[in-house]
Order: sequence, then structure tokens, then C-alpha cells
Amino acid sequence: MKKDILERYDRLNDGRVVIDVYASKVEELYEDFDKQAPFHRKDLDEELAAYLVDCVREIGRVDFIIRITLDAIPSTELQERIRNNLWRFFLYQRELESASMQRLLRKSLLFLMAGMVLLFLSLWLSASVIPDARRLVYERVLVEGVTIAAWVSIWESLSNLMFSWWPARQRIGLNSRIASAEVRFQSHPEVRR
Repeated sequence: MKKDILERYDRLNDGRVVIDVYASKVEELYEDFDKQAPFHRKDLDEELAAYLVDCVREIGRVDFIIRITLDAIPSTELQERIRNNLWRFFLYQRELESASMQRLLRKSLLFLMAGMVLLFLSLWLSASVIPDARRLVYERVLVEGVTIAAWVSIWESLSNLMFSWWPARQRIGLNSRIASAEVRFQSHPEVRR
């Protein structure tokens, strides 16, 4: 399956996969909600960013470059600015994911600690002075409720770690790989004539 996916991409002589981006002009690489802002202050086009992330996810650990094809090759200065913008944008995305993952880990730790406290409270309440046979219904409900709350809290902590931590780590890695990718430029073959 992986080989079939990689056959969809061009390759360089050194074996690196080429992720192709086509645009008629540089402006199409950026969001256009702020038409007056210079390129170095604009965000990348949302669809372009999603496309790059999807491609890198699809090719896996294979080395790659990003090749941007435009109607006319931009000046060296503009090429460097675009490279820098890609780098900054995906480093920013990586930092957002890292901050989100740290919040997730803190939240999971709090759920785990709360669950452990509730579990010890439940055990203490169940071993309290009144024997089980003479315990009133509301006391039993209280003990069972605290026990259930403890296990729900512990489960929430573990499910956050098991189901959310790994995808966040993958997104951080994807953003890092895109930020460090080589970016090349070429003009559209039909325009080159």
C-alpha cells in the first residue's frame, strides 16, 4: 500500500519525494483576508497548509522537498521570504500543538490525582466505623458514588493519554518536518516557453 502511495509523487535522483504546490502567483500561497499586509505578516493559505500536512502524513518517514511551481519564478529575495514564512508558520503550528499537549498532560495529571484521592476516600468511607450490615442506604450510595467518580476520573486521565497524546505528538512531528523541508521554486512549463 505504501509503495502505491509513494508512486503518486515525483522523486529526485537522490530518492527524496517531491511535494508539488502549483499556484499562478505568489499571492495564492497566502490567506487573502488582509490584502494590505506584506507577505511576511500573512498566514499561509489554510488549504495549502492542510495539503502539506496531509502529504507529509501520507508519505510517512520518507525524505521530501516542497517544490512550488509558479507562472514566473520570484526574485531570490522573495523566494527566501517564502521559505522563511513556511518555516515560521509551521514552527508556530508546532508550538501551538506543544502547548496544547502540555495542557492535555496537566489535565490528565489532575484527573489522575483527583481519581486517586477519590479512590482513597471511597476506601476510607467503606472501612469507616459503621459495619456494612448496619450502614444506611444513603451511606452506601455515597460510598458507591465516590468509588464510581474515582474510576471515571482515572479513566478520563488514561483515555486522554492513550487517545489524544499520540496524535498530538504526531502533529508536532509533522509540523517540524515541514518547517525544516527544503523548498524549491520553478516556473510553470507552459509559461517557460
